[in-house]
Amino acid sequence: MSTSIKKISILGCGWLGLPLGAQLALSGYDIHGSTTSPEKLPVLKAQGLHPYLIRVNEQLESDNLAFFQTDLLILNIPPGRRRPDVVERYPAEIKTVMEQALLGGTRRLLFISSTSVYANTNDVVFETEPLKADKGSGLALLQCEKYLRGIPHLPVTILRLAGLVGGDRKAGRFLAGKKDVRNGDAPVNLVHRDDCVAIIRQLIAQDRFGDTFNICADEHPSRKDFYQQQARKEGYEAPSFLPEKTSQFKIISNQKIKNALNYSFLHPDPMAF
Repeated sequence: MSTSIKKISILGCGWLGLPLGAQLALSGYDIHGSTTSPEKLPVLKAQGLHPYLIRVNEQLESDNLAFFQTDLLILNIPPGRRRPDVVERYPAEIKTVMEQALLGGTRRLLFISSTSVYANTNDVVFETEPLKADKGSGLALLQCEKYLRGIPHLPVTILRLAGLVGGDRKAGRFLAGKKDVRNGDAPVNLVHRDDCVAIIRQLIAQDRFGDTFNICADEHPSRKDFYQQQARKEGYEAPSFLPEKTSQFKIISNQKIKNALNYSFLHPDPMAF
């Protein structure tokens, strides 16, 4: 446990934030977690978190801004891929949060980003890759990363998570029953929630802030192999893929985080998820 990080605030206690907060609380950290739903407040409390009701829109709505008086803020609110105005609205929401965080005295920041900031290069991509996102949410995250890195005197670590699987997020249903799916030979970039939680815990314990890391499993099976296997495993109709050669893909390298933390992935092969 880090001796300089005692209080941690997690903005966004959903699929990732809640189990992360629960494990950190068990490790002895003082965990404060937010939700947008009043009915989830007792759920957070039952997991050992101090619950807060916080909504982020054009303005920040909160029942208690002491949330931002923290040694570490974990900013874990996704941009939402289906929002038509995501490129404009999401960076504005992140700035709204950070204005309050800086006023509140937040000392460190962990920002949950995504490997969607990388374009398809038909090659292995590293954290040093020139960023050329080709989708709305990726472009929004790029703006946020640039803004957050530019905040003076605030140690910021950015985690670019690959496709998320684990818990109730079952990959078998993602493409179940679909016909003539394209790009079947493309390698997948996925990561299990267990590894996301374990890596964040190690970053906190080692107080590793001020860097950017890709978080992705070691292996990259083809979309066809992975989604057909997962569908059958979970009792769904397997998708069918067009017999075409791959034209667009990327392979996310995880070597930097493994070197930085001396980390071995708990779930290195998505075929075994």
